Amino acid sequence: MKISIIQTTLAWEDAAANRAHFTQLIDTIQETDLIVLPEMFTSGFTMNAAGASEAPNGPSVVWMQQMAQAKNCAVTGSIAIKEDEKYYNRLFFVYPDGSMQTYNKRHLFSYGDEHNHYTKGTEKLIIDYKGWKICPLICYDLRFPVFSRNVEGYDVLLYVASWPQARIYAWDALLKARAIENLSYTIGVNRVGTDAADFVYTGHSQVLDPLGGYLLEPTVEDGVFSVAIDKSTLEATRTRFAFLNDRDHFDIKL
Repeated sequence: MKISIIQTTLAWEDAAANRAHFTQLIDTIQETDLIVLPEMFTSGFTMNAAGASEAPNGPSVVWMQQMAQAKNCAVTGSIAIKEDEKYYNRLFFVYPDGSMQTYNKRHLFSYGDEHNHYTKGTEKLIIDYKGWKICPLICYDLRFPVFSRNVEGYDVLLYVASWPQARIYAWDALLKARAIENLSYTIGVNRVGTDAADFVYTGHSQVLDPLGGYLLEPTVEDGVFSVAIDKSTLEATRTRFAFLNDRDHFDIKL
């Protein structure tokens, strides 16, 4: 499966400008199976939930459907969403036919006051796509290995993020740890640039194999990066190193 990740700057709380920018970048992709966008790619990581949010069928979701259908691939990323008078940091996974599944961010970034503006999710999502099982999560979820634990037998662990430069070493270390402990391909997609609160983002988007080796090394460059992952390599690794057979079994109270 070929995965194309987009690491770029974001216009603050300007969904139309961000959609136009991402359209230009997506137009450069010739052929892929999955396009991954950063966390809150339409607005930046804003706590202005009322001002930046859209309806679940709003213009940015419609745009994702259009991009997926135009490129005949899946598209994923998170958007600030208003539904039933509540606000969510919601990831959309849009299939090539325009159908979709969603995940609401479980771990809200209390250090940045996110928990006072958005409602946390209550369900973990496992996506079936082209013979792969994908677990999509959002930014701060990365710090919580119990929720991320591979108890479902997923193949790909995917994080979309707005992770600042000040804690980028944690991002690198935790992504590698999640790949190793879950024997899973692990993808982290972050943004670059500076937001309206003067937080600096240096990207470090990356793709790791099931043993924690880099298929795409952390980069600070703005652009589109494509990597192919291989199911037979994953299966061979899990057969040789059957560490998941010894994992603990537990239930999470959501």
